[in-house]
Amino acid sequence: MTKLLVVGGSGFLGREICREAVGDGYAVRSVSRGGRPSTDLPGLHQHDAQWIDDVEWTSADLFSPHTWRDRLRGCDIVVHAVGTAHESPTDGVTFERINGDSAILTALEAERAGVEQFVFLSSAVNYPTARREYLRSKRRAERAISDLNFDLTVLRPGPVYGPGQPHFPGVLNELCRVVDRLPAVPERLGDVRPLPVAHVARVTLDSFASDRRLLTTEDIADA
Repeated sequence: MTKLLVVGGSGFLGREICREAVGDGYAVRSVSRGGRPSTDLPGLHQHDAQWIDDVEWTSADLFSPHTWRDRLRGCDIVVHAVGTAHESPTDGVTFERINGDSAILTALEAERAGVEQFVFLSSAVNYPTARREYLRSKRRAERAISDLNFDLTVLRPGPVYGPGQPHFPGVLNELCRVVDRLPAVPERLGDVRPLPVAHVARVTLDSFASDRRLLTTEDIADA
């Protein structure tokens, strides 16, 4: 059985990736600050309890790798799905640290553990309401991990919407949903095309078997 570690697995996109992976028969582990998600969160319901029980959840500080390094043991694939669109420097939450440094640190640990494949959830554009440094931090991480000793796949979706989207207001989340369903409109938006979280998660898993190393917003939308 293929073993998968989702870093940030209790987050907005990470939860969907874990859910899809369990359904596909992967042995799924997650490392995140939040650990096991509650079924009280938006987008999760009591009927989700089964797949949640099938994931090995670990709550840890990513910047203290000695507390979670053992979760990499025996893993074939690592997905980095950590990110923030809002900074709080007094709490140590900055774009460079969360979006950039955490990906680089995770990738270095994955290389050390002999992981064969690493998937990085980057971004095609700045998140709505985020400063330009959001995208810069993602691109810096892409460059820093590009030459490490594993097969790297980078996904660059545009804005991702869905139940429980924590990064922008509910009205914007709803607007993304409406726009995505308008005939002939989404494909004209290019990199700012909104994408549903379930679809991005599905394409993330499908990328494991693909030879493509960079998936743009258009690639993800058309998959």
